[in-house]
Amino acid sequence: MDKLANIEALVTVVETGGFTKAADRLDIAKSVVSRRVRALETELGVQLLQRTTRTQSLTGPGRQYYERAVHILADLEEAEQSIIDASADLRGKLRLAAPLSFGLHHLTLALSTFMQEHPGIELELDLNDREINLVEEGFDMAVRIGHLRDSTLLARRLGSARLVTCASPDYLARHGTPEHPSELEKHVGLHYANVTLKRAWQFDTGGREPLTAIPRIRMRANNGDALAGAAVAGLGIINTPAFIVADLVAGGELVSILNEFRRPALGIYAVYPPGRLMPKRVQALTDLLARRFGDHP
Repeated sequence: MDKLANIEALVTVVETGGFTKAADRLDIAKSVVSRRVRALETELGVQLLQRTTRTQSLTGPGRQYYERAVHILADLEEAEQSIIDASADLRGKLRLAAPLSFGLHHLTLALSTFMQEHPGIELELDLNDREINLVEEGFDMAVRIGHLRDSTLLARRLGSARLVTCASPDYLARHGTPEHPSELEKHVGLHYANVTLKRAWQFDTGGREPLTAIPRIRMRANNGDALAGAAVAGLGIINTPAFIVADLVAGGELVSILNEFRRPALGIYAVYPPGRLMPKRVQALTDLLARRFGDHP
């Protein structure tokens, strides 16, 4: 059995936290992953993983071997990448995760351009508003908007996303147009569930600290387009990135309000797993996205 494949199986089990997730990343059967790790243990004559019914943890010798194995695989990847980089053509699989609305409104067009320029790229795109674990799920890169909570990730700013507060003309005709954020407490709100209420409903009123003004939340959703649709239907006020509602505002289906109390724009970032050599194809995609979006809301 291929010793390198056995080493890769062990490292993947440790990185993903289990045999099932390792099998998914490597695209092989769970039994094959288990067999490869056991073959490695048999060859070395030591137990590398302490197995229980639910978890796996490295033994002392396993920890030592794992740390060296990670460097071995990194060196091999770097050697392979140096050969690939010598060619003008970009090739290989690229796994990318991004928020659903941003992906649909802006990212897919940029990705189409990238793939047309590089026919050798095979793209796997996950559009989902949940926060992907890049290491455990085996992604090369993710696009994230807003505050970056995981300080271990490598990141590059791609651009900015301005926040706007909107409601439909019908809603404002029925309930009145708030002139100050403090008036929002008398209104109905539509809330993006992946952000806390306090962070989502903050406004710059010129004071030292932003003002938090939370309306009565009637609807929560983990997708901005769903909330925009509810706002168009007159169900309440939303506070959302402009890239989601720009066309709706331009078309008169939504009205932008409280414009003088906007918060600073959110950052749009490319993030990468720590401790890995960045493939040339990932670097090239990042460069394209930075050129496409730029640092302007």
